[in-house]
Amino acid sequence: MLYFQRPGLGPQTQIVMKTLHFKTNINCGGCIKAVTPTLNEQAGAGNWQVDTANPDKILTVSSERLTTEQVVKAVEQAGFSIQAV
Repeated sequence: MLYFQRPGLGPQTQIVMKTLHFKTNINCGGCIKAVTPTLNEQAGAGNWQVDTANPDKILTVSSERLTTEQVVKAVEQAGFSIQAV
């Protein structure tokens, strides 16, 4: 987990960023392009990445609010298979 202080929330407020990992079949630039709108909406641009060089095509998502189930549902709705690791 990563801890951040968000400007404007005061010195005592910390935001906890969870890092979630998933095995997927997102395996090329076209697949990434197809899933980008969904993941950007759910996790935010810059808060996710897919390692297409990894045989398991690992999706890593950093979020303060998303659950594993929410990410799985979003990726499946985009037409891809996904499994938490």
